[in-house]
Amino acid sequence: RILKLHFNKHYLTSVEPLDLEEFLMSQLRSGDSALMQELGDFPDDDLKVEQVEKECRTVRHSVPKDGLELDPHVRDCVKSYTQPWLLVSRRCQGDGWSAYSERVGLHKLLRKQTFESDVEPDNQQKPSPTLAGLSDDSGRTLTSSDFNLRSLTPDKRVEGLLAFSSHEELDRFNQEARQGNRHPELFALYPPADEEDAVELRPIPDCPKEHTGDRILIRCQTMKFEIEIEPLFATMALYDLKEKKKISEDFHFDLNSEQLKNFLKPHTPHIDPSTQAKSAIFSVTYPSPDIYLVIKVEKVLQQGEIGECADPYMTLRECDSGKLEKLRVQAETFCQRLGRYRMPFAWATVNIMDVISTAAIDRDVTDSDSLKGGVSIDRKAQLPRRNSERYNTIDDQFCNVSAFKPATITINTIFKQEGDRLSDEDLLKFLSEIKKTSNQRRVKTIPGSIKLDMSPVHETPLGSLSTELIPLIPVSEKNQSRAIKEVLEFPSSEVYVPHNVYRNLLYVYPQRLNFVNRLTSARNITIKIQFMSGEDPTCSLPVIFGKSSGPEFLQAVYTPVTYHNKSPDFYEEVKMALPARLTERHHLLFTFYQISCQQKQNQSGSCETLIGYSWLPMVNNDRLQTGQFCLPIILDRLPVNYSLHTPEKLPPQNPPVKWMESHKGLFNLEVQAVSSVHTQDNHLERFFTLCHALEGGATFPLRVREEKIQENKLEHELKLSIISLSSSRLEPLVLFLHLVLDKLFTLIMQPMVIAGQTANLAQIAFESVVSIVNSLHNSQELIRDQQGRNSLLATYLYWVFRLPDPPRDILPSAESRYSTMGRATASAVGSMLLQSRIRSSSNPDIPAPPASADDAEVKNILSAKVQRVSPNKISLGSDPIPSKISLCHCSFHEELALQMVVSTGVCRENAYKYAWFFFELLVKSMAQHVSHLDKHSVPRRNHFSDRFKDDITTIVSVVTAEIGTILVKQQKTVSKTFYFHSKCVSMPTLISMRLEFLRILCSHEHYLNLSLFFSSPASAPASPCPSISSQSSSSCSFQEQQRILGLFELSQEFKQKHYLTGLLLTELSAALDMESEGGKVQRKAINAIYSLLCSHDLDHRCIKPEVRAKVAALYLSLVGIIIDSTNYLDFTVSDTRGGKNKTGVPEDDLENVPPINQSVAMAIAGNPFNTLGRNVLQGKSVATLAADTSRHLLVCFLWVMKNADRSLIQRWTIEMPSSLLNKLLELLTICVSCFEYGGKQSGDKVSTQALQKSQQAKLQLEEALLRGMGARGEMMKRVGGMDRTIGQRENLRWRKDLTQWRQTNDRQDKTKAELDQEALISGNLATETNLIVLDLLETIVQAVPLAECKDSMVGGVLKVLLHSLTCNQSTTFLSHTFSTLRALVVKFGDLLFEEEAEQCADLCQKVLQYCSSPVDENRSQACATLYLIMRYSYSNASNFSRVKMQVTMSLASLVGKSSDFQEEYLRCSLRTILAYAEEDTEMQNTQLPSQVDELLRNLNSILSDTVKMREFQEDPEMLMDLMYRIAKGYQTSPDLRLTWLQNMAEKHNNRKCYTESAMCLVHAAALVAEYLSMLEDHKYLPVGSVTFQNISPNVLEESAVSDDILSPDEDGVCSGRYFTESGLVGLLEQAAELFSNGGLYEAVNEVYKIIIPALEAHRDFRKLASTHEKLQRAFDNIIQKGHKRMFGTYFRVGFYGAKFGDLDEREFIYKEPAITHLPEISHRLENFYIQCFGDALVMIKDSTPVDRKQLNPSKAYIQITYVEPFFDDYEMKDRLTNFEKNFNLRRFMYTTPFTKSGRPRGELYEQYKRKTILTTMHAFPYVKTRINVIQKEEFDLTPIEVAIEDMQKKTRELAVATHREQPDAKMLQMLLQGSVGATVNQGPLEVAQVFLNEIPADPKLFRHHNKLRLCFKEFIMRCGEAVEKNKHLITLDQKEYQQELKKNYNRLRESLRPMLERKIPELYKPIIRPRLEKRDSFKRLSFRRAQEENS
Repeated sequence: RILKLHFNKHYLTSVEPLDLEEFLMSQLRSGDSALMQELGDFPDDDLKVEQVEKECRTVRHSVPKDGLELDPHVRDCVKSYTQPWLLVSRRCQGDGWSAYSERVGLHKLLRKQTFESDVEPDNQQKPSPTLAGLSDDSGRTLTSSDFNLRSLTPDKRVEGLLAFSSHEELDRFNQEARQGNRHPELFALYPPADEEDAVELRPIPDCPKEHTGDRILIRCQTMKFEIEIEPLFATMALYDLKEKKKISEDFHFDLNSEQLKNFLKPHTPHIDPSTQAKSAIFSVTYPSPDIYLVIKVEKVLQQGEIGECADPYMTLRECDSGKLEKLRVQAETFCQRLGRYRMPFAWATVNIMDVISTAAIDRDVTDSDSLKGGVSIDRKAQLPRRNSERYNTIDDQFCNVSAFKPATITINTIFKQEGDRLSDEDLLKFLSEIKKTSNQRRVKTIPGSIKLDMSPVHETPLGSLSTELIPLIPVSEKNQSRAIKEVLEFPSSEVYVPHNVYRNLLYVYPQRLNFVNRLTSARNITIKIQFMSGEDPTCSLPVIFGKSSGPEFLQAVYTPVTYHNKSPDFYEEVKMALPARLTERHHLLFTFYQISCQQKQNQSGSCETLIGYSWLPMVNNDRLQTGQFCLPIILDRLPVNYSLHTPEKLPPQNPPVKWMESHKGLFNLEVQAVSSVHTQDNHLERFFTLCHALEGGATFPLRVREEKIQENKLEHELKLSIISLSSSRLEPLVLFLHLVLDKLFTLIMQPMVIAGQTANLAQIAFESVVSIVNSLHNSQELIRDQQGRNSLLATYLYWVFRLPDPPRDILPSAESRYSTMGRATASAVGSMLLQSRIRSSSNPDIPAPPASADDAEVKNILSAKVQRVSPNKISLGSDPIPSKISLCHCSFHEELALQMVVSTGVCRENAYKYAWFFFELLVKSMAQHVSHLDKHSVPRRNHFSDRFKDDITTIVSVVTAEIGTILVKQQKTVSKTFYFHSKCVSMPTLISMRLEFLRILCSHEHYLNLSLFFSSPASAPASPCPSISSQSSSSCSFQEQQRILGLFELSQEFKQKHYLTGLLLTELSAALDMESEGGKVQRKAINAIYSLLCSHDLDHRCIKPEVRAKVAALYLSLVGIIIDSTNYLDFTVSDTRGGKNKTGVPEDDLENVPPINQSVAMAIAGNPFNTLGRNVLQGKSVATLAADTSRHLLVCFLWVMKNADRSLIQRWTIEMPSSLLNKLLELLTICVSCFEYGGKQSGDKVSTQALQKSQQAKLQLEEALLRGMGARGEMMKRVGGMDRTIGQRENLRWRKDLTQWRQTNDRQDKTKAELDQEALISGNLATETNLIVLDLLETIVQAVPLAECKDSMVGGVLKVLLHSLTCNQSTTFLSHTFSTLRALVVKFGDLLFEEEAEQCADLCQKVLQYCSSPVDENRSQACATLYLIMRYSYSNASNFSRVKMQVTMSLASLVGKSSDFQEEYLRCSLRTILAYAEEDTEMQNTQLPSQVDELLRNLNSILSDTVKMREFQEDPEMLMDLMYRIAKGYQTSPDLRLTWLQNMAEKHNNRKCYTESAMCLVHAAALVAEYLSMLEDHKYLPVGSVTFQNISPNVLEESAVSDDILSPDEDGVCSGRYFTESGLVGLLEQAAELFSNGGLYEAVNEVYKIIIPALEAHRDFRKLASTHEKLQRAFDNIIQKGHKRMFGTYFRVGFYGAKFGDLDEREFIYKEPAITHLPEISHRLENFYIQCFGDALVMIKDSTPVDRKQLNPSKAYIQITYVEPFFDDYEMKDRLTNFEKNFNLRRFMYTTPFTKSGRPRGELYEQYKRKTILTTMHAFPYVKTRINVIQKEEFDLTPIEVAIEDMQKKTRELAVATHREQPDAKMLQMLLQGSVGATVNQGPLEVAQVFLNEIPADPKLFRHHNKLRLCFKEFIMRCGEAVEKNKHLITLDQKEYQQELKKNYNRLRESLRPMLERKIPELYKPIIRPRLEKRDSFKRLSFRRAQEENS
């Protein structure tokens, strides 16, 4: 009812929840009551109200002695400190959560899952490459030996592969196998939710305990002086110098030997063991750097000043035995005579905080720290240091007193006491001096040392005693001789912890006496202190705690004596145990004596002489006397009844009393109490006194302090005292908090009868409670818990609060009680609230409406009930509760609720502000109330009265309104009309609060029952149609179908019936649709559901499967919500290491893309179901959820699927439309990826980061390559998806970016055990989640016969299965998946082989991949599956040939791409398949075994290629040659050739050889085009490979395939997805991308020329638009990059030497990336071949021809030469652009300079040059990066020809530099300098002088001479142009330079002129004119003809 009220305000569409009680009742009546009882009803013993005995630190409670009549207050205190705690617990509260915390040992119960990625492969040595047997024309066979398969032994076969009678049996068998060994709780494997999001569980407040600070154990080891002559006694205590305060009581000890103790025998009749303690436990609540341990040493009184007595200690040594003996005798006499008196002797101190911080930091403290009292410390056993970071700053050192290493302290500086400086003030002054200065001024020290051990205390040691000397637990077994005493702390500032034990101690501190003015000889003064209960000397009580080595309790104690001092200071502390009941007779008596140290001759008796007396009454006006006092001293005797008055106010006596110094105060003392009985606070004392007066037994007039109170004033005074309670000091209020609250609650309950009138104090008491709660919350000193609640109150509620005792006197009957209350019905109260007119139970004048009839009825029931119940039946614990409790008056919870409703003003505001306190009070009191009822006869409805329920409703609505008000205050900006709307997105806070609220509600332990989960449809309804298995079920009625689908949606009916669940799911779906900043709200909503399911999963009430099914059914609509939200899920597998990705919005820039799990990227890119609302790779994003949140949501989905009823799910999958099914399958794909196992984390972080970087780079590349969908998406899936994973296997071991466990993951330094444990759990999680997906897929498949769209359904399921095989899976999961796949093949073989050909190809690929797995189990499963695929495809010839082809292609692709492929495992698998074929009896008479045999032989030969490839992993060229050769071998098998071309493309791509990669794809496309042109005749398709000539002439290779070799119609050939139009376009588009990456933009254009016609024919304008966009980009690149484009660099590499085998004397042209230098390639080849040949390798450094005869036959030689492309002149006409000069290259040239003398270089006239032109077999770029040289031409140039070439080159360079569009001045000047610079050696001038100076003699050289002359002419012209050009380019400062150039130019021109003007006459003979008459106008003769004729 209340919830409805709260939520319907907020939801526009309100839903009425069902009446729970009604529903339960009707269900109970309607049948299945047994199950109902078990599931639905609330257990009777649900509430547990129990009393828990207090844990007591001591052996027995510290309580007053028995037999005393205690006054009421002490009685209450004692009761409060000793009564048991009252705890109300709900039996099932937090069930799931407790299980959660018990997951610690989980890993011990789990099976270890085997993952291939975790299996370390056997490290076989790679065979070093052998280069034999590689010849280009070796055709198909590459291996010398065809490996014999039959020689291997097959793996063990999967049993019962074919042994099943029907499909149903097969399914059942698989199902049972899957269900075995499953982990029942999914969430136990999943990392726990963040603390903040866990289901709301109130933390249980700490149990109230007696307060102790940090405890330190100090053990006194030795106290040694130079001489040992008498007993010495010590006390120690702690002082806080900063606070100037003593912070502990004294601890007395002595370390005297037995012999010395005997000196005192006469004075100590017996010694109690407790007084022999030498160890004390000190407690420090507020550590500060200045805490000093002070040890004071006393000795027995003797004659002489302290100095005289200390003298022997300072002067004598042990060796002075004579003197020592004398001193000992003397000491013994003093002991016997004055043994009961002491005198001060010495003292020492140590700053214990220094020791602690040192022990914690562990630095050495040397003895030189004498300023600290000469402390040296030696370390005890090294304990592990706690948090060493703690000690970073000096201040922090003092915060950690609990964790330091035990230390031994040696104090070497012992100060002599000074008689005039004994008080504590003097001591503190001295300590601060020590702190400030290192020199102890004027203080004498006594040589000696004190040794102490100090250690922290965590557990109380054995044999300790409390400060009251009660033994502490643990008690020591044997009687320990040495006890350990706890020393009471006097904290330096307030401690706010309520009293918890009875403690009543008094400390008396005599401070000083002043007898200075007294003329007597009183000098050695001691004071005898006694605690008296009367005036008779025998009334002295033994309550004074004794000192060391004596009795525990004494009746009197004497203060130490200061010799000859008339006004001594005292430092004594006298500790007493106060009697529980103090009367006015109790007082302290002080007797003053003078002690005569010397025994005079005439004196024989006592050595004490009486001086006088003084006393201090203990009680004044019933209040304990404490504080500072200054008392007068009375001489001679004490008057009668003196103890009733204080000494100051003693009335005149007769005879008169003699006062010392005329009644002046002479004796200063201080009295302090440490008491949990005496409040020492006026307000509290008054309140308690008046309360006790009410309880009766008080006599009036009542005396409170100074005033007397008449009975009629009592009520008024009590009210005043209640009001003033909250103004008492905080410390006493806290100390007595439990008592105060108990009293106030009693007052709220009990109307008091005062003077015959009924006084109602309820309202005023309630207000007082509210104000106390408020002041506690507002106090800065008090701590709060996580929820901001005051911890003291929380503790009180949980542990202490119990219903107040019923009033002792019989009150007027219940009716009259009601008549005193101005009560109103709830509705009236509601309206009154609005008018703020208040009626209160304290206002009896307002008449009440008569009690309604139903109240009377309840009352009758109750009264009838109570009379029947025997008292002890209702009792709690031991004491029977009077049965009046539920009858005679209104219950506490009712009164409390009423007070909350009627409160006003500030009180009301605070009551609601701290509503938590009052709600908890209500709950606890209601629980106690219910526990008193007899459950069976009072129906649950009537447990509480209707009035009470109305009050609660009012309270809830007020609280709700208050929250609204707070929110509105925060949102002042919102317009005034603002009201709660569920979609008010401007306030995510509101939704967040609603979610918080719901989450807390749902964490109720009976949430499931409240949600009526048992009424959810756990199983499919019996269908009206024939049985599910029958085929005709499509006739199911439409309503039925809608009903099933409706279960998975949030319907009104559902929300009404399952109210809470409905609310939560509604919030979730609203949150998912909301765009909130950073997805906080979504996260909150998802985590709420997640933690809720978590608690169900681990709840022991939900263990039974049928219960789980019911619970899961409650969340079916969650499944609907999740399926709808697929678009929001984040696919990136959570990368926990990089910090939590809280934003959830993927960043668009590529740099930050988290490494997406490849397979997921593929699933998205290939988008198996094309239902995704986005394509992640294109960077578009809906506001996605963060990765971890997505996983939470998915794990919820999986949990529901795991636990829901199978038949129900099956019905659902049958009825759902196909679009929904596709979404479901997509969701499953995502689940598989999200929960993929991440591999064991290994220790090295570096490799992870490196790996992530490389993965990102790879992803960026792939993204660049593979953008786009459609056919190219297909392509990408082919080149990427399926096969990329194989490459990915290499990385799997490193893929740490997928780890599952958030919690510990932030820690980097995990141990191996932790890593193993994590891996174990996450492996089990991955297995379990995937198995749930598999179960669901099986459910879907088994529903197939009933569904309409069976084809697509089976295909969809297969897609998910294949995707799961792509991920890293455990052997367990794989074996089940393969079983499922086999079942699919058996059931839908034909459908799969025909309709889903592509999927089958993928299937073959995956299965083959697992055939090569190193894990035996995986291998055997995969073999069985592969054999079954062959067997079931055999029935249809075309299917079988297709399968054969697919298997062969898969293997080829597998072998070509994977670098760590293990062929020995695969061979083993092939052998196993052969074994299946041979053992398959049914198929023996068919062709199958021989076909299988043939196929396997084929596969085996492919494998042999692999072995070869493996050898050349390191030599890419060799590897590509090999792959090329393999591909060539498949010339007749287009599918395989295509596969290998793609393998080559992939390899090139990995090496960044994009151009070659593109060429492979172009070849592949040409191959496809050839086949397509055979099959279809479309004008727009390429005619065959001819069409591709423009891209590369090499493509014509692909046309070798002609009709006679192979016809494409044959079955199984060209059936792959590429032999289609879209496949062709896909290949070409990818090639275009790669060309673009390689920088060959012109080729991009050529490729698109082939694609565009096809696109135009299909009118695919979208594709055309993007194509032209890409073309534009390509052309833009050409324009922008211009001459800056870099193409390849070419080298000639020659191999010589028999060691090279086939390569011997072969030459290749290698294409290397642009700007590769010769040393780089040289180094690379050298490195590789040194591995093959070691020292036998020789690199030839020059390019001269190699002479075979001169080579050493046992060595291998490599010669590398740089070559340039070579073009004939006619070619240069066509090759204009830079690109054209670097594309389609077949001829290369290099030059070798030589001279006839044999040297390479010589003078100009003898310098020859040899040009070598090489022609390659194919044109570059080709499908590989090295091509064979097939032709070599050489010609030599004479010196003059060399000169001509040089001059032409110079001229060309000058011309280019001069005529550039944007001339480069520097370049131009450099060239000019080389041309006209005067001093250039071998410059143009020298060339001219050598060759042009004179006409050559040999006519053959005439033409060369002339050519050179013409060259020079052009050269000098170009130089002139350049000089002119330079003139325009230079800056001002280069003028001189220009003039110099001009001068040099002119000089050069002049020098050259004579040579250039001289022509060779023979070359210029006139041409003979033709005879004109012969000339025919039709016949034009060329010059050449004429010449011929003339000659």
